[in-house]
Amino acid sequence: MMNMDIFEVLAEPHRRFMLDLLRIRERSVGELVKESHLSQPGVSKHLRILREAGLVKVRSAAQKNIYSICPKPLREIDAWLELYRHFWSDKLDALESFLDNEQN
Repeated sequence: MMNMDIFEVLAEPHRRFMLDLLRIRERSVGELVKESHLSQPGVSKHLRILREAGLVKVRSAAQKNIYSICPKPLREIDAWLELYRHFWSDKLDALESFLDNEQN
């Protein structure tokens, strides 16, 4: 079962931004500092929280810590959201039909 605290972790915008960057490719702490415009201690704090939540992993390369995304917790969130998707997919289908009718 998914740890619900992950939603609290993802509620923070800087952490979501870092995950967005890591989704593209792995990055060093320095790169994340440059991209996020946060201080190094601030980035490190957010990375620690993401790591503790299992959302990122770290490896050492020379004297740098390189972070990458861990997809498993995100798959768990997706599986949980699947139970609720019908609430908005029906509405999106209705909107699409409405817009199609408006164009015709």
